[in-house]
Amino acid sequence: MYVATQFSIFMVNKPGVLAQVLSEFAQEKINIMAITMMDSVEHGVMRVVFASPEKARKVLEKLNMPYNETGVLCVTLTNQSGALASVAEKLARNHINISYAYCTAGAKGGRTTGILKVANVAKAMKVLDQGKKKDSKSQPVVRKPKSAR
Repeated sequence: MYVATQFSIFMVNKPGVLAQVLSEFAQEKINIMAITMMDSVEHGVMRVVFASPEKARKVLEKLNMPYNETGVLCVTLTNQSGALASVAEKLARNHINISYAYCTAGAKGGRTTGILKVANVAKAMKVLDQGKKKDSKSQPVVRKPKSAR
């Protein structure tokens, strides 16, 4: 479990715009750790966590793409039914709101990452860490961010 920088990138909802932006990240060899897209009639919002936020920021500035940054909680989960529900239940019992969440795809029997936008990241991490000690089977795996390894 760790905190990562999530970028909310605002783009015109037209054919080719997403492809162009993703191609720019690919050319700079910036790996996408997790991504979700939302749309409206006028624009789309891509929420994305990159392996290298500094490099991603430079690409976005070069493209003149409007974006916001926010800290999100990244929780490593088992890739099985109920893993994310277990985390959500623990946070709910401790009155921690989840504004939104999305997950990466994982391999069968492997691990996946849940991305959670919570009101209080420090409290959420403490709650999930405490739960891990009680029952390690259904708890998220705690890991350090790449920068701290």
